[in-house]
Amino acid sequence: MIEEYFRFLQNSEKNSIEIKKMRHSLIDIETALGKEKLLKFRDTDSDCFAGECRPEELNRQSGEDILRANFIRAQEASRVIEEYVKICQTSSISESAKKLRFSLYSIEKKVFTGTENG
Repeated sequence: MIEEYFRFLQNSEKNSIEIKKMRHSLIDIETALGKEKLLKFRDTDSDCFAGECRPEELNRQSGEDILRANFIRAQEASRVIEEYVKICQTSSISESAKKLRFSLYSIEKKVFTGTENG
């Protein structure tokens, strides 16, 4: 979602490329962990939150609202990966996820504090 915001709403090649690189690093993490292995843990039929939706998720007023929400999602997701892979003794993957998370923090700050010139 973040990449599409910069690509289609802002027409910012610089930010699009930066986010695309981050997305590819996430794909690298998924590959290193093994996609099939990860799929074994997904059980949407018994997931207690599968049908849940928070009210604020239904009330987006602008592309910026979507952008903010998805920065948070991406940061949370990278933090989850960073922590859970520690159980598997895969510190290099944990470090990659941490690096991704801090990169997201940096670009979010640049964008929302007006220090980004796209």
